[in-house]
Amino acid sequence: MSELITGQKRTARCAEFTEEMVGQKVCAMGWVQARRDMGKIIFVDLRDRTGIIQVVIDEQFVPGDFEKASKIHNEYVLSIEGDLVLRQPEKVNPKLATGKLEIVASSVRILSESDVLPFQIEEANMVSDQTRLKYRYLDLRSAYMQRNLKLKSDIACITRNFFHDEGFLEIETPILTKSTPEGARDYLVPSRVNNGMFYALPQSPQIFKQILMLSGYDRYIQIARCFRDEDLRADRQPEFTQIDMELSFVDEEDIMSINERYLQKVFKEIKGIDIKVPFMRMPYSEAMNRFGSDKPDLRFGMELTDLSEIFAGCDFKVFADAIKNGGSVRTITVPGAANYTRKQIDELIEFVKIYKAKGLASFAIENGEYKSNILRFMTEEQIQKVIEKTGAKEGDLVLFVADKNDIVFAALGALRCEMAKRLNLINKDEYKFLWVVDFPMFEWDEENNRCKAVHHPFTAPKDEDLSFMEERPLDVRAKAYDIILNGTELGGGSIRIHSREIQNRVFNLLGFTDEQAQERFGFLLDAFKYGVPPHGGLAYGFDRLIMLILGLESIRDTIAFPKDKSATCQMTEAPNIVEEKQLKELGIKIADKGEN
Repeated sequence: MSELITGQKRTARCAEFTEEMVGQKVCAMGWVQARRDMGKIIFVDLRDRTGIIQVVIDEQFVPGDFEKASKIHNEYVLSIEGDLVLRQPEKVNPKLATGKLEIVASSVRILSESDVLPFQIEEANMVSDQTRLKYRYLDLRSAYMQRNLKLKSDIACITRNFFHDEGFLEIETPILTKSTPEGARDYLVPSRVNNGMFYALPQSPQIFKQILMLSGYDRYIQIARCFRDEDLRADRQPEFTQIDMELSFVDEEDIMSINERYLQKVFKEIKGIDIKVPFMRMPYSEAMNRFGSDKPDLRFGMELTDLSEIFAGCDFKVFADAIKNGGSVRTITVPGAANYTRKQIDELIEFVKIYKAKGLASFAIENGEYKSNILRFMTEEQIQKVIEKTGAKEGDLVLFVADKNDIVFAALGALRCEMAKRLNLINKDEYKFLWVVDFPMFEWDEENNRCKAVHHPFTAPKDEDLSFMEERPLDVRAKAYDIILNGTELGGGSIRIHSREIQNRVFNLLGFTDEQAQERFGFLLDAFKYGVPPHGGLAYGFDRLIMLILGLESIRDTIAFPKDKSATCQMTEAPNIVEEKQLKELGIKIADKGEN
């Protein structure tokens, strides 16, 4: 039984009715959130994306529609005409924006019926993720998801207005582009017209926004869709949105300053919080040494301490060998955790093994006594030096990792955050921003026995490091910067190379021959012949920004139609098979999994 809305127009959305409108004839449309049958009076909570308005369906006012109204169930779609009135004082609902109001119906139309729901809309975030994603169209009706997506829309509007006022032009870049296999895997799209050829979906608009700079557009902004074929996690999806920008005739400070003002505006308008600028700057090397991470959470302490000098040449082989082989022995001091049991320590050992650490040593001071699983290997002098250097006191637990530096940093950096969560040391209402700067330009790729770019091959090296780029490439620092919030990377960027000579030196260090560089990036290199301004940029993970502002656990709750952990859309069942005819048109044959 579906009726038409011919002749009816909404007066307002459900939560947009105000006391100034009392006494008017109004029309509201939406879904039935709840229905209460009191005999000759039926109360309906009518809902749309703005909220709820109560509707009173009284048999004496709608005798022709009352029998129909008695059959209404949750999620029926209704059109209600009637008088907007004030509720009786004792019936006011302070939890609703329209809690003082109700509509006394004079007409009820059922625009659409609903089957029995797989879950109640108001309980959507309590069901399994798989169920939520399968019935995403129902999950999206929840106040929780509608709040998230409205806020995302609001921030997109703030973003466009802010950057427009700063002189940026919003310009679209291609979705179908060329594969440049550096970094994450590309999603490939076969071309029917050019048989055997493939497009790639963009991992970012990087090359195009650089070309826009050398084309003279000066300041570019785009809320851009990007795609990466990589393993998923709570803050990662195969398709996602970036706030992407590029600027000409700027240095790092210019870009940082603009983006600090942008974040300041977002947090003021959305959260009502005054963010202080400028943000702290911290070199990459300092972040790693103090926090074991290039995206440190500054809301709590437990910084790393290097004890390599104390244990160099000691009797404990694990420590001595790590130091001898160029690694280190480092610790974190956990306040008030000296009472951790053997079982709890064993759990922490298993935790650090996730980060390739071979084990975890512990040292605690409890009731004036020392407890340690390596106490027999430590001299009294070493014990006192450990206490002095770590600042450990009564009731504290010191946790050691000894290995190669990258493993020590990864294990202790993650353990530091894990212990802060376990001990409830994190103030979730605090926002700590940080710029991490002076990243290494290159890192060593053991698999391919060559250097690879830490960011991407278009990042400019620091001017003062150019002279030793070929002799000591791993010591070269980049003009790169990441914006960190509460231990999560919000975005990153760099000043780009605008000298063809420096770009060629970088390509050579990355193992590209001139022919390979021309094959992959020829159109950019050719464009560089015709006058390139100094330029740089930055890109935010837009979905991740929303996740952090709202304090969500998963990025999926900021995206209308996300994928699950296997990169599958539960609702549409994509990806899926296609017809043989389509494959033939593309010149594609599906090989068996066992074929090479």
